[in-house]
Amino acid sequence: MTGRKYSKEQKEKFFDLLDRGGTVRAAATAGGVHPEAAYTWLRQAGMSMRRASPRAYSEEEKAAFFRLLAQRNNVSSVARELGFTRVTCYKWAHEAGIFTSETRQVNPRRERFLRLRQDGMSRAEAAAEVGADKRSAADWDRGIRVLHGGREYPDGRVVRYRQDQILAGMTSPRAAVVRGEQVDLARVERVIHPRYLSLLEREQLRDLHRAGTSMRQIAAVMGRSPSTISRELGRNTESAQGYLPHAAHRASVRRRARPKEPKLLRNRQLRAYVKAKLRTKWSPQQISHRLIKDFPAAPEMRVSTETIYQAIYVHARGELKRELARQLRRGRTVRKPRRDPNTRRPRFVEPMTPITMRPPDVETRAAPGHWEGDLIIGAAGKSAIVTLVERSSRFVMLGHLGLDRSADTVRDCLVAAVADLPDALRGTLTWDQGAEMAEHRAFTTATDVAVYFCEPGKPWQRGSNENTNGLLRQYFPGGTDLRAHDAAALQAVADELNGRPRKSLGWETPAERLDALLKA
Repeated sequence: MTGRKYSKEQKEKFFDLLDRGGTVRAAATAGGVHPEAAYTWLRQAGMSMRRASPRAYSEEEKAAFFRLLAQRNNVSSVARELGFTRVTCYKWAHEAGIFTSETRQVNPRRERFLRLRQDGMSRAEAAAEVGADKRSAADWDRGIRVLHGGREYPDGRVVRYRQDQILAGMTSPRAAVVRGEQVDLARVERVIHPRYLSLLEREQLRDLHRAGTSMRQIAAVMGRSPSTISRELGRNTESAQGYLPHAAHRASVRRRARPKEPKLLRNRQLRAYVKAKLRTKWSPQQISHRLIKDFPAAPEMRVSTETIYQAIYVHARGELKRELARQLRRGRTVRKPRRDPNTRRPRFVEPMTPITMRPPDVETRAAPGHWEGDLIIGAAGKSAIVTLVERSSRFVMLGHLGLDRSADTVRDCLVAAVADLPDALRGTLTWDQGAEMAEHRAFTTATDVAVYFCEPGKPWQRGSNENTNGLLRQYFPGGTDLRAHDAAALQAVADELNGRPRKSLGWETPAERLDALLKA
């Protein structure tokens, strides 16, 4: 033990922090308590750290792992494809004397990917050729190296992940680790009916109970039945530390679940029908609706589309999972994630500055130097051009991107575009919330041009750029490959537009108006 004495207040603070969610070490660190003392208090209170039962693997599954590992030589990717626990797979590999980290110093897939990119192949095509995911391909393209707890960029910049999330063991801002188990906060916060005790009521109950108030008095204060208070304290007091409101609230949420065996596992005839139709390339939706026609008098032969997808992606394992997934139209072995409020992340790592914070004088168009920008996308989304329009004069600048329109490439293109501008023309830049502007903070640092972002679905907030993009489509019709237009060709188009008289400028040209504004 540490030998240090802690006060009663420190002990109560630790248990309150632990009750609110997070690991023991995180609660101990936040409360200024040594972890050893924290674990001792837990044992004394009888609060065990719940852990899920380890999964048992058959010899066939273990053999399948080693077969695939011999082909891939990457434990993590094999474990992910088979749906096995990664730590268990590493244990098997190490026991067999296989250490893949030694051979991963030079990644053959990465080297081949970079060679394909040098030969002019697009990132998506090169990634598909070597079997890499989009994130790895983007990192390889940008020269990023993944470190433990962070990422190292080619310029030497190292970005570390948030330490508070690492300490708390949190995988999502909408989920918490509570005594060894993941708890979905969306379920915890959902109010079902006023007859159930809320979290605020449970906190009030804890305070009254600690003060020595009787159950009948607590019930009178809270407007509840004495039997409700009695059952709550008896059912949800799990330790010698006493009643903990957050733990009690989570326990009540866990008891709401009524798990049952999946329908396709219970009904053998239905399962055989679904598997047979999947093998003939029927979609889950076709199977679900056809069951009604083939078995009109058998209500037990009904299954929803989502249940079939769940059977493939959640309940099926190993070879069976891959076999069934291959029959689907897309052939994915892992389900494509959809928008989920529990896993929603900010669009950019660096926070955006909204257009509402843009200086008011930008709206008047009286002073030059305020720009609007966007991308024009070519055929099949495989090429792009950067367009910049100055608000006061409608002066246009174009930047060549070619195949790559990643955030780094767009940033470098914008920096080059404004590099030769005088200080009077380096005011602000307004953009939509496209992912290509993820490096907006780096652009501002390099050019002193502040970037503001429009609200989603409101293109009129950068109307000058929208109008200019419409004019540019006369030169670059939709569906054309924009890679054919190099920097010289784009400059010729920009010069032609800047020399065209505009009604909005009193029939002056953008070049004339900009020159007049600079002289004024």
